Amino acid sequence: MIGWIRSLRPRHWILLAIGMAAVWHLGMAAYIPLKAEVAQILLESAWSRTRAGAVHQRPWRWADTWPVARLRSTAHDRDLIVLEGASGRNLAFGPAHISASAAPGETGNSVIAGHRDTHFAWLEEVKRGEEIVVETPRRSLSYRVEEIRVVSEQDPSVMADRGVPTLTLVTCYPFHAVAPGTDRRYVVTAVFIGERARKEGGT
Repeated sequence: MIGWIRSLRPRHWILLAIGMAAVWHLGMAAYIPLKAEVAQILLESAWSRTRAGAVHQRPWRWADTWPVARLRSTAHDRDLIVLEGASGRNLAFGPAHISASAAPGETGNSVIAGHRDTHFAWLEEVKRGEEIVVETPRRSLSYRVEEIRVVSEQDPSVMADRGVPTLTLVTCYPFHAVAPGTDRRYVVTAVFIGERARKEGGT
């Protein structure tokens, strides 16, 4: 084996390096979505306890976050547990509430962020007029999508209080980008249209 490696010419080393890098990137590309999906399964138990009245139920022992809401879109077959605090670590496990905004289900503008290539990839297909449901431990509320736009990551209007109960979903833009990081955000804004009957059970 070692003799074979030593016999490689420079151009072969280059090809080998490219091949190894490709395998690593493909592995990471598969790992990230898998991690996102598995995390949502693990969050179910913590969400059930939260709905039962427990406070700050950490989904795993070392977590510094907890479920605060459930986000549903029937049109896109999405059902996601929302974590508190939109840190990079939390966003790897699920969409997360930006703590400086109104709490989910409360008066004001509740802002929830998610990654464009995992939990919030479906935002690319959202249309105006669609319904999005936010379930909190006490209430289930319906919102109607009214605005979809692309803004700078520093745009303060994303967090602005519109004077009516509002749900704002934010992810990086453009979708399907190869390079990580961007200075633009894809923003879906929905307004409160009514309260739903709260479903029993954990789902």
